[in-house]
Amino acid sequence: MSETPVKQNTAAFYGQAVASFAVAMAATAIGIYRLDADSWVRAFLGIAVLYLVTSAFTLAKVIRDRQDATAHVYHPFEKL
Repeated sequence: MSETPVKQNTAAFYGQAVASFAVAMAATAIGIYRLDADSWVRAFLGIAVLYLVTSAFTLAKVIRDRQDATAHVYHPFEKL
């Protein structure tokens, strides 16, 4: 039997996702930099943002891996 083709995102969708991420990180960095607070407060917020971003990437990867592991390919002649 032939395999079901894997759906790929378009280059435009990928570019938009990367650009959106870059704008969000830049806006957050500028906001923290211009914050009227002590430098240790800004440093703490910067570290917190980096931790949040890395944990969000990890969570997305774990969810994707779990979905890939439990994905069931439907064959039209398979008994349900």
